[in-house]
Amino acid sequence: MQREDWIAICAHELQRRWRTVDPEQLDDLAGDLWQNEQLRELPPAQAAIAWLSPIAREQAPLGK
Repeated sequence: MQREDWIAICAHELQRRWRTVDPEQLDDLAGDLWQNEQLRELPPAQAAIAWLSPIAREQAPLGK
């Protein structure tokens, strides 16, 4: 997959899951994620989910 496409898809997934952040910042973040070889090997939406997983765990309601 081309770099630009990967970044666009990743940024879109980040925005779906993290609506409080400016979309331009998420584009920049997706570009940063592309630089991580382990994340770049994943499909872009999956890379976004993997990167957000520690944040999602912190925000999960207690007892879940």
